[in-house]
Amino acid sequence: MDHATPTDAIEFQAGPAGATLSGSLFLPDRPLGLVVFAHGSGSSRFSPRNRAVADYLNRADLATFLFDLLTAEEHEVDQYTRQFRFDIDLLSERLVGTIDWVSQYALTADLPIGLFGASTGAAAALRAAAERPESVAAVVSRGGRPDLAEERLPEVLAPTLLIVGGYDDVVIELNRLAAERMNAVNRLEIVPGATHLFEEPGTLEKVQELARDWFLEYLRR
Repeated sequence: MDHATPTDAIEFQAGPAGATLSGSLFLPDRPLGLVVFAHGSGSSRFSPRNRAVADYLNRADLATFLFDLLTAEEHEVDQYTRQFRFDIDLLSERLVGTIDWVSQYALTADLPIGLFGASTGAAAALRAAAERPESVAAVVSRGGRPDLAEERLPEVLAPTLLIVGGYDDVVIELNRLAAERMNAVNRLEIVPGATHLFEEPGTLEKVQELARDWFLEYLRR
């Protein structure tokens, strides 16, 4: 698989309040599953690291959906106030609403769903997996903050891969503790030589490989 066909930017309503969010869907010719991305604090669906991971997954015949957890107005406010980026309740609610939406959207309704969360987005992904156990088949966390979803971790049923940089000492410990609290199949992968953002040469490529293998194992079942 050499490429995935992108749809035009999609606007959709998510969550009880019906917030209008924007997303980008990339569909291989014969997708094996769909990976929904939850970006980290202060980021958006245009996150270059998430885009790189998504492109790699597309080449493995996995569809990807990258979307903004905040509305355009909220994002503008958050750039100055940081009011929303750590509101895990809000972010989780939006992600759950997005899972419900892709489960009904014609192009993705029949695909098993995985979640890829980065930083605070990983906390939202874990909470959403606990909230929608019948919908979420696998979770991958990159440099995640699972401690922000601590109370829901035992409820997560989806197999979960926790990826942390080898130099990200505090986050390594947070992920170790999270793995111990989880009842689901889980694995902690520490990428040597990587800091929190996986900016070092070769480290993001390792994340891509780990995520691909995890999703292919659990979304094809």
